[in-house]
Amino acid sequence: HLVESGGGLVQPGASLTLSCTPSGFTLDYYVFGWVRQAPGKEDEGVGCVSGTGGQTFYADFVKGRFTISRDDAKGTVTLQMNSLKPEDTGIYHCAVDLLGSDNRVNGGCPDYDLWGQGTQVTVSS
Repeated sequence: HLVESGGGLVQPGASLTLSCTPSGFTLDYYVFGWVRQAPGKEDEGVGCVSGTGGQTFYADFVKGRFTISRDDAKGTVTLQMNSLKPEDTGIYHCAVDLLGSDNRVNGGCPDYDLWGQGTQVTVSS
């Protein structure tokens, strides 16, 4: 499974770093991403990172503010969130595409096969 950490309550404009660590398997060359669930809204894909870490894709609403990276040596995937807004509030889930045959990210993120339990991010003054 996937284990997320790093959520919390912050003020608008602040930064947070979320981490995702697989349990029972390694990062290998899988595509990892983040999906958020906001109150009263449908799930939103935040972005993803390719199997080699050389490509990323972001949803328009986080471009320029969020960065996804992976450290295969440490076995973690990170979501760096800057300039947070109240509308970024939600539960952030790490997700992975275990079954896909393409570990690249070309213009979008894949369908994910496994999600973590999520970590709560609340942006409020």
